[in-house]
Amino acid sequence: MTATTMIASAGGALILVLGVWLASVRLRDASVIDSFWGVGFIVIAWVCVAVGQGNHDRRLLLAVLVTVWGLRLAVHIARRNHGKGEDPRYVAMRARDGRRFWLTSLYRVFLTQWVTMWVISLPLQAAGSLGGTRKLGVWDAIGGALWLVGFAFEALGDRQLDRFRADPESRGKVMDRGLWRYTRHPNYFGDATLWWGLGVIALGAGLGAAWGLVGSALDTLILTRVSGKPILERDIEQRRPGYRAYIERTSGFFPLPPRRV
Repeated sequence: MTATTMIASAGGALILVLGVWLASVRLRDASVIDSFWGVGFIVIAWVCVAVGQGNHDRRLLLAVLVTVWGLRLAVHIARRNHGKGEDPRYVAMRARDGRRFWLTSLYRVFLTQWVTMWVISLPLQAAGSLGGTRKLGVWDAIGGALWLVGFAFEALGDRQLDRFRADPESRGKVMDRGLWRYTRHPNYFGDATLWWGLGVIALGAGLGAAWGLVGSALDTLILTRVSGKPILERDIEQRRPGYRAYIERTSGFFPLPPRRV
């Protein structure tokens, strides 16, 4: 049943998020939620395998793909944040809310991410609920190819940026090498692409599962218009003088040849 899968998915993710929130209160570091972002989707994916009524092979395929993506992302963020203290965004919230932050962080940070996580994961829930008799086919192959392209962009983009930051000669410079020569955000483009791939796999359960694409669309919207690209670019432009020129010659999202300026 669709309702059963959706409710169970929400419940599984909520248990994880509440546990991470309690840990953040004890550690006085709300940044721990960032490392568990990918893990939340893994929980939802395997809940869909356990309770869903959709085709088992499709549910399992989605769970494996999400696990590969989620674990890589979790390790990457954990390594990036290790030893750096609480993220400045949460530090500002903590300063503004004072002693109440332990509680306000619950709904301003953790429950907000829980709801967002649950909506983005709609392709998993759609495929988990529908198409029990629909075997893997063309939609699944196309979606799997999209996922692979997106995963490669995200993983390689993160790897290239890590190596750039680790090079002392890169201090104060703008990353414009490798994939970053063709798009200012190869990791964001990759993340969006792989979630559209998961949405296409969900279509293998039938056109009735098209509502799962709402999750893919929300992921792209967040990355390009809300808390991804806009906030990051404002911050970098203030700190790196050469970033304006990089913006003028480099595509903001889709990989394209650099423009002549």
